[in-house]
Amino acid sequence: MGAILLSLGVNLGAWGTVQAQVVGSGATLPAKVYARWAESYAKKQGTPVSYKASGSGEGLRLVSERLVQFGASDVPLSAEELARRQLIQVPMLVGGIVPVVQLPGVGSNRLQLSGEVLAAIMSGEISRWNDARIAELNPGLALPSTRIKRVVRADKSGTSDSFSRYLAGQSPRFAQTVGTGMQPKWGGELITAEGNDGVANAVRGNEGAIGYVSHDSVSRDKLAAVQLKNADGQWVNASELSFRSAIRHSDLHTKGDDHASLLNRPGADSWPITVTSFALFDARPASADQAAPTLRFLYWCFVQGDEQLRGTGFAPLPASVQSRMAARFDTVKPKDGSAPHYQSL
Repeated sequence: MGAILLSLGVNLGAWGTVQAQVVGSGATLPAKVYARWAESYAKKQGTPVSYKASGSGEGLRLVSERLVQFGASDVPLSAEELARRQLIQVPMLVGGIVPVVQLPGVGSNRLQLSGEVLAAIMSGEISRWNDARIAELNPGLALPSTRIKRVVRADKSGTSDSFSRYLAGQSPRFAQTVGTGMQPKWGGELITAEGNDGVANAVRGNEGAIGYVSHDSVSRDKLAAVQLKNADGQWVNASELSFRSAIRHSDLHTKGDDHASLLNRPGADSWPITVTSFALFDARPASADQAAPTLRFLYWCFVQGDEQLRGTGFAPLPASVQSRMAARFDTVKPKDGSAPHYQSL
């Protein structure tokens, strides 16, 4: 649909340059969901929405500088940081990060890796696929002596942040040598790629490759996903059900804490690299009229977007969390004293 522009080639000037258009940028993990939301919203409401998957770090920069109307990030900001940047943060959906490989004869969910062994692979400590530590976890699976090619994100990425935090929690050595963050210090010989799609393409195009992508990319890009051993010692596949299990066993569900980590949660079915994705928008717009198009779109996604998540590989927030977080839209305080209006959907 022509209204959904997946580039920022339009109207990247000051906030509100085009009142009738909503422009967003940021995390690549939920990008296909935002595209689906944008298309549905444009059909129903007539407001064009564009979203560029630029990475969480770039999305945060652009919304902080008011170059886009909203940013998306898989890394929650602290209350202090939100206040400093004058932003409001709302959790929108839950997804999963999945290690994927390109190995001859190894299909999706055939290769099994523990968090500790995956950390050793991603740090470069394990360099060949027939390493004894991998073979021990995969009896009966023919593993080649192919050199492992690590594919990592080149951009500042919330996916990299969550993935590296999971690996650091599994391996003190990884924590010391690589560390965590949107651009971890991977070290050694690497293949780098921009965005989730770039990683998917690089893995698919390099025999012996391993990388990490959002779950929705696995079937769409015909990638071989890895099974992981979770906190309960069970081998699990990434799925909407395994993301829901991680939610149920977290403080996101029990306490409504949207900052709560979903990484390596207990539960026999829980996927260990489950993450929450957030939207960020201006807490102090010039006026209610200026903010209205953005607030209406994001509020519509928040309260009506769950239906659009079916079949995407993402999970909606628990209803209890949604009802509690909806109040954050009312905390927008236009500088001219007008009241925000966004619920006329």
